[in-house]
Amino acid sequence: MTEALPECPAEMASAFGAEPNAEDAGETEETIYQEVVPCDRMELSQRLAVEELITTEASYVHNIQLCVSDIRAHLQKKQLPDLDLEGLFSNTDDILHVSRRFLKGLEATATQGQEQLLCISTLFQEFKEEMETVYKIYCASYDHALQLVESYRKDPKLQEEILETLNATVPHTGASDLSFFLVMPVQRVTKYPLLLGKILENTPASASAYPALQAAVRAMAQVNTNINEYKRRREVATKYNKAEHLTLRDRLARLNTHSIAKKTTRLSRLLMHEAGIVAKTEDKEYDDLEEKFQCVVSSVATLKENVASYLGHLEAFLLPTPHQRDLQMDDGPAQQYRHFAERLQYTVFPEFKHRLDRLVCQPLCSLSDMLVGPQQLVKKRLDKLLDYEEIQERKSEMGSVTYDEEAAMNTYLAINDLLVAELPQFNQVAVQLLRQILCSFSALQRDLAAQVLQQAEKELEQMPHGRMPLPSFWKVVEDTLQQSSAQLRTFCQTFETVMPSPVTQPLNPAEERKVLSLVSKHGPDKLYQVTSNISGSKDLDLTLLRGQIVALLQTADTKGNTSRWLVDAGGPRGFVPAAKLQPYCPVQSQQPGMQMLTLESDTERRRHSYALPEAPKPQVATFTPTFQVVAGFSFTARSPQEVNLQAGQPVVVLEPHDKKGSKEWSLVEAGLALSRASLCCTVPGPIRSSPHPRQRLLDPRAPTMTSMA
Repeated sequence: MTEALPECPAEMASAFGAEPNAEDAGETEETIYQEVVPCDRMELSQRLAVEELITTEASYVHNIQLCVSDIRAHLQKKQLPDLDLEGLFSNTDDILHVSRRFLKGLEATATQGQEQLLCISTLFQEFKEEMETVYKIYCASYDHALQLVESYRKDPKLQEEILETLNATVPHTGASDLSFFLVMPVQRVTKYPLLLGKILENTPASASAYPALQAAVRAMAQVNTNINEYKRRREVATKYNKAEHLTLRDRLARLNTHSIAKKTTRLSRLLMHEAGIVAKTEDKEYDDLEEKFQCVVSSVATLKENVASYLGHLEAFLLPTPHQRDLQMDDGPAQQYRHFAERLQYTVFPEFKHRLDRLVCQPLCSLSDMLVGPQQLVKKRLDKLLDYEEIQERKSEMGSVTYDEEAAMNTYLAINDLLVAELPQFNQVAVQLLRQILCSFSALQRDLAAQVLQQAEKELEQMPHGRMPLPSFWKVVEDTLQQSSAQLRTFCQTFETVMPSPVTQPLNPAEERKVLSLVSKHGPDKLYQVTSNISGSKDLDLTLLRGQIVALLQTADTKGNTSRWLVDAGGPRGFVPAAKLQPYCPVQSQQPGMQMLTLESDTERRRHSYALPEAPKPQVATFTPTFQVVAGFSFTARSPQEVNLQAGQPVVVLEPHDKKGSKEWSLVEAGLALSRASLCCTVPGPIRSSPHPRQRLLDPRAPTMTSMA
């Protein structure tokens, strides 16, 4: 309440022992009436203003409580997919929390008597920072909330649900839409300076609470100013922090004289910064914040790549390899390992992948999306800084700037102030989220390792050596490996011994004459055979067919490239890819009339027939190059024109077709019999395994011959 009224003149006169006469008494009563009545009116207005502050605050808190506890809760229960409750109600929970505490403090001042006004002023000073924090967030998102309300009005079903909620929860208000409640926080924070100003107007300047009330009025006015400035910054940020995905046509459509001139000015300014011609505006606080922000951005991007790579490698590691599926495994350790691998692939890994996606990948993608807006704002700040420096330089020369230039300067200041104010908190939150994601990733890996170890222990208990001491186990492993190695060496020796001697496929007369000519010119060690068709694509390149014989002239082209060799094709000379050539080794023919002197014994030739040998250096008179052919399957003759063959039996292909020209049958020589057999496939080149485990290519220069079963 206000201080006590000043003593009246009659009382003061009595205090000094003076007795007023009748005439003086009349004048005194008139003076008392003139002074007391204005004091009573001021005190009454002051009391009414204080009561209005407390009463309206209580009503406001009650309405916010209805908005949060009743309206929003009712809409949440409806689970309407198109309703954005977070966008509508923003941080009303924070506002309600602050307003409840503030109301409690206001109601407590009613018992303070003469100190009530001072307590109210102090209370506003204590809550001004909290009020600014919660109300600036709400006011900045208020326009978006109104846009949502307007869009919901255009949806009849959604609007009907909202009206049903309002009628069910707050029928006494008569509200027709949510904007009735959404505007209340905006109205309340702007009304605080007015209510305090009304109390101040009805408080005598001589009162002890007067300076405190003045300070409270200024504080709440500053709160509103700061909220408006924050709202303006947010509007500027919203304009520039959207990542636009424009096509080339859209970008070209945006080009005009003004935009080209502006970008040219920015580029020239940036080049002058880099060259040191003009000084760059430095902001140590902002530079530190941006450096930390860019570090967070880089960390998030790297972690996303690493998690994706980790998941891909883990999945590839757990996939069963082809030999595990093709081999017929008997019961035993191999079969137990196969079951263990399948359990990891089909049970443990899918569960781990699901948890990793939910606890790591999705939060990481959300964090990455959160960084897009600030990244755009940081980039736009640099552009606006270049404009700001250019305008500042022009202003110092001319003394004034245009309205648009002043607006551009204010835009830079708004973006810079917003980043300086918001980046510290944003960096802190981003680092916390990143730390939580890493902790979740580590925990998931530990769980995966524990699950794998548990499954492995179960399988280990069933194995014959599961409970064997470790030294004994390694001794068994070593003995098994030595035994397998001995078996492999024995197999290799048997393979070399039983492999038949290679025979040759006769060439046609023209090809034979060309080979003889190449041998006479360059020697047999220079002969190479084309392994696949070559199509020349450059100058001096040759076009050759698979199987042609050429002579090597140089192992590099004119530029020193060793992947292109210069060869003689029996007439034309040119370059061919080195990878498509292999040494050509003619061997002794079984046909009569041909003479060949070999420098290697039969045993030595058989030993190296499965590899790419060095070209021998024979003294050649005449010879017919042929190819070794081996039957891949057994074949039973069904007519006198067919011959019986056993799997692995060597034959000589005389003609790669039958009399009708069908390439499905070939005329072959098997011992002394001449007949036909079915040609399955031809696989030139080094030793390889065919798709069927029983098929093997025995000669690097020979096709594989199989019979029709």
